[in-house]
Order: sequence, then structure tokens, then C-alpha cells
Amino acid sequence: MATDIKDTVHAVEAAAVMELLPARPRVLALGEPTHGEDTLLDLRNELFRQLVEQQGYRTIAIESDCMMGLVVDDYVTSGTGTLDEVMEHGFSHGWGTSAANRELVRWMRAYNDGRQASERLRFAGFDGPLEITGAASPRQALTALHGYLATRVDADLLPCTAETLDRLLGTDDRWTNPAVMMDPAQSVGQSAEAKELRLLADDLVALLDAQTPHLITATSRNDWDRARLYGRTATGLLRYHYWMADTSPARMTRLVGLRDQMMADNLLAVAERGPALVHAHNAHLQREKSTMRMWDQPLLEWWSAGAIVSAHLGEEYAFLATALGTIRHQGVDTPPPDTLEGLLYALPEDRYVIDAPRLATALGDTPPAPRVSPWFGYSPLDPAHLADSDGIVFVKDVPQS
Repeated sequence: MATDIKDTVHAVEAAAVMELLPARPRVLALGEPTHGEDTLLDLRNELFRQLVEQQGYRTIAIESDCMMGLVVDDYVTSGTGTLDEVMEHGFSHGWGTSAANRELVRWMRAYNDGRQASERLRFAGFDGPLEITGAASPRQALTALHGYLATRVDADLLPCTAETLDRLLGTDDRWTNPAVMMDPAQSVGQSAEAKELRLLADDLVALLDAQTPHLITATSRNDWDRARLYGRTATGLLRYHYWMADTSPARMTRLVGLRDQMMADNLLAVAERGPALVHAHNAHLQREKSTMRMWDQPLLEWWSAGAIVSAHLGEEYAFLATALGTIRHQGVDTPPPDTLEGLLYALPEDRYVIDAPRLATALGDTPPAPRVSPWFGYSPLDPAHLADSDGIVFVKDVPQS
């Protein structure tokens, strides 16, 4: 069996990854089992460079706020702003402090310099404007969508004025109150104003769709794509806030599912413009249901963004899960030999990609024992779902960034 496993090991390179797949996927998803480790992001950067140079990929999408990501995209495509400003304002979740993310943005800008628009690399955040403690105000997305339409279509077709939106939105701190996560009664998501905003947002998105031929001609496909992003984000946030106010037992399951649904919608839009590398937590990209336990809640189960996108795209979606041996600075030491990570750790290579379905076949009907992480921030792979991945990227040791 060890020989069979060794035969599936390849260097983490674009050519080796493509050999695992039936064809070049439109969405190549690279997962990570923990956040904040530049070793994994450096590996992602190198793979993206190879995919650009060898396979014609032009977009990278990461688990960051989709609205903030527009700041990064403007910089890498046209040089708007400075690198320092982009790292401060273009990333959510604190990702802007990462040296590897900074290097990615710097390299993309340098690559694009002097190239025609069709050859430029693009950046996208595909997460909603969400944090675990709550969600952003829908103001930015909703007013941007209204503003785009107001300057390009007959005013009589607009369902409301900008002043009406402003009045219904009220102050942003009503929407961003962190106490809402634990106390639904404090949410404004099911107020009369919020319900009216949901109807208006729906009408604005419908108007955007109905005016597509005119809008693409009057502006550009890129501007129209951004307006669609504003619409997805506005309706998604208003839906999320509505269910933040829910008091039923399904509240948290619905919220985590809505977040991944927003992610999936953004990824499908990214896929429309050509092949993209996507990077996020394994749990957001896997094909099987994701699970999580929060506080005293029952186990949450929901379909991940990857599962949704895979259902839409079929073989044009590919998923590489990443597994780790050690993160010693976080207390994650050498994996037990009877676990999947332990089996992979015993191989001599420091990092490699392995054919997951072939590995599952080699292991037969007795998969390795699940690994138990001593640190909440690291999620080991579930060996029962090995065959649901197209490949496993294994990194033996992750030093402190």
C-alpha cells in the first residue's frame, strides 16, 4: 500500500495539478485547513503564477470581502491608489497585514503593467461583507447600485430615490451592532424599513437585468459586472440581516448557509470571465456538507460554496484540499501514524500534491483514523471524504510566519 501511495505523489506545480484533472477547470479551488499562515499563502502565490504563465488563468479570488476586493482589483488592473492603501482598505478579516498577500498584489500589479486589458490579471474577494460577529450595513452596495442605474436609465423606471434609500437605511450602526449575533431582538433585519429595502433592492436588481443590453453598451461589461456585484451583495446582506433577527432553532444553520450561498454566487460570476484560482478554507470549498459547532448550539450542517459551485459547473470545478503535518507554534505536533496526516507525514517530501481518489482506492475500505486537533484554528481532513477531493496538497511543517 505504501508503494501505491508513493506513486501518486507529485510536486505542487501547475502541470502536476492539471495531470490529475480531466481538463482545465474553470474554477480551481485550493483549500487551506487554517488561516493566517504565510507558508500556505506563498504556496498559493507560486501556484497562481504558474497557472497564469502556463495555463492561461487570469483571476484569483480569495476569502475576503467582495466589496473591499474592488479596491485591490482597481490597483492591480490600473494602478489606482498605492500598495499601502490597498493593503489597508482592500482586505477584510485582517488579511491585509499578510506579507504573502502583499507580495501577491505587488506581483499582479507588476505583471499587468503595460499589458492590454484582455491580458491583465484580476483580483476578487468572494466573501460577503460579513464577520462571525455580524454583517455590514447594506448601504454601500445598495447606494452604489442605485447610483449606477440613476445615471443611465430613465428616472421614471427607478423604484425609489436616493433620499428614500437613505431614510430607510438610517444609521449604519443599527445594522452593525455586534450584540445582534447573541440577541436577535436587537436586529433591525425584520423591521418595516428593512422589509421595504428588500423589495426595493429586488426591483433595482430586476431593472439592472432588464436594461442589460443598454447598460453594457452605455458603460462597459466591467462596470455592469460591478453593478451585478452590488446587487448580489445588497440583496444578500438584506436577506442575512432578516435572518439575523430570527429566533427559530434553524437561525445559525441558515446564516452560515447564506454566507456560503453569497460566496457561491460571487464565484459563479468570477467564473463567467474565465478560469480562476480560488483560495479559502477547505470548509468553504469542499463538495461534501460542511459542519461546525458554535457555543451551545447543535452541530451545524450546510452546503459549502464549493459544493454549490460544483453542482453548477460539474467537471469545470476542481477542488484541492490542503492538509498539514505540524503547526508547532500553535501546539499542533507530529500527527499520529494511524491518521491520514500521519500517513502522509511519513513520506519524505516536504510538500506535494497527491491524487486523492487514487489514494482513497489504495487505502481500501478501512480509512485512517480521524485526526483530533488540539487547536481550534486547525481543521484536519476527514478521511471519509477523501475521494470527494480531486487532490490533496500536503505541507509537512508550517513554521511561524
